[in-house]
Amino acid sequence: SSTKDTPEPPPCVCPKSHCTSGLRTIAELLNTGAVCGVPTDTVYALAASCKHPQAIEKVYRIKERPQEKPICIFISNLEQLRAAAPPISPLLWEFMENVYPGGIGCIIQKGEWLKKLGVGAGYSRVGTQDSIMIRVPDLTVLVHLIDMTGPLAITSANPSGEVDSTHHDMVISRLGHKLEGVLCDGESDEVVASTVVNCTKIDESGITIVREGCIPAGKVMQIFERVKNR
Repeated sequence: SSTKDTPEPPPCVCPKSHCTSGLRTIAELLNTGAVCGVPTDTVYALAASCKHPQAIEKVYRIKERPQEKPICIFISNLEQLRAAAPPISPLLWEFMENVYPGGIGCIIQKGEWLKKLGVGAGYSRVGTQDSIMIRVPDLTVLVHLIDMTGPLAITSANPSGEVDSTHHDMVISRLGHKLEGVLCDGESDEVVASTVVNCTKIDESGITIVREGCIPAGKVMQIFERVKNR
């Protein structure tokens, strides 16, 4: 047969998301400081373990992302956050309980509590100096992965300024040669990223929408009003 028929080998490890062994492979890579492409409940993302600040640095280089643009953290459930005991008001807890898991990222005050969350040496590399965006994704395979790795530093899997990746093939073809692995989950559930909400002044002046994404701003405000007026 001609050489044309031989498919190109993928540039990195590309296990399927429905296989436990595939999840394990990606978890092991992340736990040793690799950067991998992963599916989320919105678009595909680049993930690095919060335990490995040099992996978070690498994410910036891979994406050619400006250093001043903060990176957010994904956790697998709110209990993880509770255990870290952040100084979060009852109103903010209730708001988070109503939006997680799901496509809304909440920006909250940063502090030493992040270290209890398992964000070790990566503390200064995530979020801004005084705030951090946290999200609990609504995607079973990703939640399982985070259970195996601890909190992950996450940003969309595309070169900075380009369109989001909505299929693992897009991640592999655009960034695969710079990654150690891609968890393949087919088409993404959404074609746009998450909605980002600033909650740092929730008790004084409510919330502000920083970026409207897959959850309409009106719906977010509706949830907030409902929670606030209880």
